[in-house]
Amino acid sequence: MNDKTPLRVVLVDDEPLAIERLETLCGRIPDVEVVGKAYHGQAALDVIDQQAPDLILLDLTMPGLDGIEVAKRLAGKSSPPAIIFVTAHESFAVEAFDLDAVDYVLKPVAAERLERAIARAIGKRGEPPRAAGAKWLQELWVPHRSELVRVSVEDVRRIDAERDYVRLYVGDKTYLLLQTIAGLEEKLDPDAFIRIHRSTILSKASIAGLRHDGLGVWSVEMSDGETLRIGRTYLPKVKAMAGR
Repeated sequence: MNDKTPLRVVLVDDEPLAIERLETLCGRIPDVEVVGKAYHGQAALDVIDQQAPDLILLDLTMPGLDGIEVAKRLAGKSSPPAIIFVTAHESFAVEAFDLDAVDYVLKPVAAERLERAIARAIGKRGEPPRAAGAKWLQELWVPHRSELVRVSVEDVRRIDAERDYVRLYVGDKTYLLLQTIAGLEEKLDPDAFIRIHRSTILSKASIAGLRHDGLGVWSVEMSDGETLRIGRTYLPKVKAMAGR
């Protein structure tokens, strides 16, 4: 850390063994001090009020107040602590998008993964929190190789529906996310994304042009050369985007 003040951490999980594991791992990281522990959401809020920690390692699924509700209540504070979600579940990335968490760590927690998450928290120390209640989705945390990876929405060029999942195209990689395409569309900035088919959403920045294939059929030409057919339901909105 730039200063030598220890990073004050509170551990929150309804499983005592999980708390014990986190405490052991934190004890191995320099300049990290565990100043409190809580086994349910209300106790977490009480400990946080008493200790004013810099960082919370917060379980998502707990009886009573769950981790998302705890994070929402903390977001209303003038100087909220940073949050790293620690969870066994991968299916919350959209629901929790507006909570401005530093990182998401999957259980069972690996020492190296926790160190990276805490290093990220230290690197963001002193930064102002993101404005609460941001209208449009800004980032996603998607499962990839036994961990959750941060994906900036502005880097997503295409989204395809695959049953109850969507596939995100980011650079030369793709990621599956448990979310319906309609649910995700509601959270995307319409100035940046457009749905061209019941199964496809595109980043407007990735669209090179439109092509009329005859008989009322139109296609989108992507900047990478790929061509995608436009569904008839979505054609008027796509043409309006192009000023036609």
